[in-house]
Amino acid sequence: MSRIQTVRKSGPAIERRSIDFVPARERHGKPFGQFTLWFGANMQITAIVTGALAVIFGSTAFWGIIGLLIGNVLGGTVMALHAAQGPKLGMPQMISSRAQFGVFGAVIPLILVIVMYLGFAATGAVLAGQAVNQIIPTGNPAVGVIIFGALTVLVATLGYKYIHMLGRISTIVGIIGFSYLAIQLFLKHDVGSVMGVSGFTVTTFLLSISLSAGWQLTYGPYVADYSRYLPANTPAGKTFFACMSGAVLGAQWSMTLGAMFAAIAMPAGKGFLDNQVAFVGDLAGGGAIAVLMYIVIVVGKLTVNTLNAYGGYMTILTSVSAFTRQLRFAPWVRFAYVIGFISVSVIIALVASDDFISNFKNFVLLLLMVFIPWSSINLVDFYFSSKEKVDVPALYDPKGRYGAWNVPALLTYLLGVLVQIPFLAQTLYTGPITPLLGGADISWIVGLIVTAAVYYPVAKRFNHPPAEMIYPADDSDVTASV
Repeated sequence: MSRIQTVRKSGPAIERRSIDFVPARERHGKPFGQFTLWFGANMQITAIVTGALAVIFGSTAFWGIIGLLIGNVLGGTVMALHAAQGPKLGMPQMISSRAQFGVFGAVIPLILVIVMYLGFAATGAVLAGQAVNQIIPTGNPAVGVIIFGALTVLVATLGYKYIHMLGRISTIVGIIGFSYLAIQLFLKHDVGSVMGVSGFTVTTFLLSISLSAGWQLTYGPYVADYSRYLPANTPAGKTFFACMSGAVLGAQWSMTLGAMFAAIAMPAGKGFLDNQVAFVGDLAGGGAIAVLMYIVIVVGKLTVNTLNAYGGYMTILTSVSAFTRQLRFAPWVRFAYVIGFISVSVIIALVASDDFISNFKNFVLLLLMVFIPWSSINLVDFYFSSKEKVDVPALYDPKGRYGAWNVPALLTYLLGVLVQIPFLAQTLYTGPITPLLGGADISWIVGLIVTAAVYYPVAKRFNHPPAEMIYPADDSDVTASV
């Protein structure tokens, strides 16, 4: 019996792989694991806050929920297309983007990805820290944030299998907890009075779509990290549907609750804005029931924060390896990187928690502008230009097929960011075209379409994908299974 078989029978082991290719003999799992991971990761308090933002910034509950659903489906579709790449490529998402940007060129969007992970980890730690402090009253808000950071380090360091295990736990806990919240909401409040269909405005409707679409799209740069261990012959459609349905259902459930919470707490969201976590505890009924609900919040936030920490570690290593050519890193290296990443996110959380709601809205919309062109380029190249054919060894060699820098792709990426600026509608900047649209932010739609339209002919002209998938020489058994 091989060592790998022994490990599988005795339970999950600490992950040995990092940014290197996962050979066929180590592939495992079923597509349904993608559903539980992404459902559990989206059944969480920050998604509730995102749904509440739609109402707090002007939408009615009904139209806010409809807009959030549209955004979740649109963004979830793009996100799941990235997930479907994982089984075939067997490597982290951002390593695969070297096929579009070059081995060194891919580092440019990687830096922005690291900032994104830090932002989400920090904003999530604020809310999770509040829940920890409700469970273990200390009188010091920093203690809850630090405890939550330590829990995140633990799971992220253990690696892939433990992250999926946490996703399964979070799915069960989330369904029970959020179902109870929904029942309490309808029992204690006149939900019908805030669910009228009147009050539609294009501006706030598009804002609702942008909030949820941005929520889903920002998973894109790391979603394949959690599908890369699936067997290479896993049907792409099954991976896509499992990931999309889990992400959309989990997020929409949470955001719908958030929109209704904000609506019943109006005017101006008072009662919810002051302390989102305490609001949920009060709705649950206080006492021991509230403590259980705070545990639900911590479990949900721990799931997604672990994804941020693990993804941040992988992204940093991807950036470093572009210049060092190192492919494998010991488990202690993961621990050191995760410790550093979470330490920075905790510091950000402690400094930036006062104006959380407003800053989070602007943060999500800003990331939408940055990652729309990245997703557009990655997906157009993989599915339409390269037609799912990638030279895996060349992704680690700046002198190989993809080179060090792919200037046409990088210029297209820059264009995809710049073209959105006139259409932005944010607190710090409003584009000149935005007032002509009644204040509606359609920058992400413009960025998605323009980037795809420009990049496709650029890729056909300058890229040279292989005729077939090329795997590492010591993994020929993968080729036979595809």
